[in-house]
Amino acid sequence: MSSVHTQIVEKPAASCDVELAKGPWEFDQFPGYGPGASEDDRVPEPVVRPGQLPAAYQRMSDDELHARIRAAKEALGDRLVILGHFYQRDEVIQYADFVGDSFQLANAALTKPDADTIVFCGVHFMAETADILARPEQQVILPNLAAGCSMADMADEDSVEACWEDLLELYGTEPDADGKQPVIPVTYMNSSAALKAFCGRNGGIVCTSSNAATVLEWAFERGQRVLFFPDQHLGRNTAKAMGIPLEQMPMWNPRKPLGGNSLDDLESARVILWHGFCSVHKRFSVAQIDQARAEHPGVKIIVHPESPMPVVDAADAAGSTDAIRKFVIASEPGDTIAIGTEINMVNRLAAEFPDRTIFCLDPVVCPCSTMYRIHPGYLAWTLDGLVAGEVHNQIVVPDDVASDARIALERMLAALPR
Repeated sequence: MSSVHTQIVEKPAASCDVELAKGPWEFDQFPGYGPGASEDDRVPEPVVRPGQLPAAYQRMSDDELHARIRAAKEALGDRLVILGHFYQRDEVIQYADFVGDSFQLANAALTKPDADTIVFCGVHFMAETADILARPEQQVILPNLAAGCSMADMADEDSVEACWEDLLELYGTEPDADGKQPVIPVTYMNSSAALKAFCGRNGGIVCTSSNAATVLEWAFERGQRVLFFPDQHLGRNTAKAMGIPLEQMPMWNPRKPLGGNSLDDLESARVILWHGFCSVHKRFSVAQIDQARAEHPGVKIIVHPESPMPVVDAADAAGSTDAIRKFVIASEPGDTIAIGTEINMVNRLAAEFPDRTIFCLDPVVCPCSTMYRIHPGYLAWTLDGLVAGEVHNQIVVPDDVASDARIALERMLAALPR
C-alpha cells in the first residue's frame, strides 16, 4: 500500500484537505494547526511555536533529503536516538529507533541514557515529556516546532487553575474519614508540561490511553472524585467501563460559570470531564461502523478510546494504539478488521499484514494535522545541524516546571497498563 502522503498527492479529492499535499513549511508561520485540522479546534493566540525550515531544505528532492538523513544517522551513531509515534508519516517513521504510543516512547527514551540527543518525531507535549524524563545532559529536539496538539491546547494552565479553585471552594480541602482527598487531578499525556506539573503539585498523576484505567483506580484509592483533562472521551469511556454512571460524569466547560454545571451535579460527581477532544478520533461515527458491518460481514471493529462513547460502544473493542496493534497481531489470516484511529497507523498495519483486510473506518484520508507537520525536510535539517555541532529546535522545560511534572510522570510510569 502506498504511503498516506502519496495517496493525498495522487488523489487529493479523497483527502479531507487538498492542502495536505503541500510542504508543511508553507503553513508553519500562520495561526492554526495546518491543513486537515477540524474547524472546531481551538486556535491558540498568539501562536507561540512557529515553525522554521531553511529554504534550501524546502527545495531539496526527496532523494537528497533521505540521503542526508541516512548519512547523519550513521555519523551520529549511538549519540542519537530517534523516537517516532505511530501516527507519523511513513517517510519519517522509517528512521525511528523506537516506534510506539506515548507510553511506550516515554519508557523507550529512558533505555538510551548514553545518547546525547533525543529527536522526537511527534508533537510538542511528547518532546516536553522526553525532556523532563531525560538526563540533564541530554538534549531533546522536535524537528518542527509547529507540531503542536489541538487537544492539548484545549486545557490551558489558567483555565485549569480557575477550575481547581472553584472545585476546592465547593469540596473543601480536607480528606474524608477514609483519608481520601476531595478531588484528584488526572491529566492525559496530551497536555502541556505546565499541566503535568499542576498534577504533580496537587497530588495528581498523568495517564496515557494505555494505562488510563489503572490510573483512575490509583486516583480513586486516594480521592473521592477525579478532575480529568483534557480529553473528555477517554475519561468518559474509561470511567464508564469501570462502572461509573454517566450522570456522575459532568463535563466542565471552562468558558461557563461552574463549567456549565449545577451545584447538585458537581456534588454527586465522581469524574469531572474537561471539554476537550481529539479532532482525528472525533471523526469516527456509528454510521461508519454500520456501513463497515453491512459491506464486510464478520468484520472485527476496534477503535481508539479518544473516540466518542457511542462509537466505542458500537465497536467490538477499544484500546490504545498499542492495544490496536496487538488486536491485529492476534487476528487470523483472512480476517477483516476496521480500525478507528489515525490513517498512517492503519495503513501501516494493512501493509504489515497483507493476509488480512485492514481498513480505516473513516473513508476520507485525513491524517493527524499536527503529526503531519513532521516532514523529512525538518528531520534532515535538524540531523545535519547535529553533525555540524548545531542544535535546532531544542525543547527545554524550565526546572521548576520539570520537577513537579516529573512527580506526576513517575506515578504514570509506575501505573502499568493491565
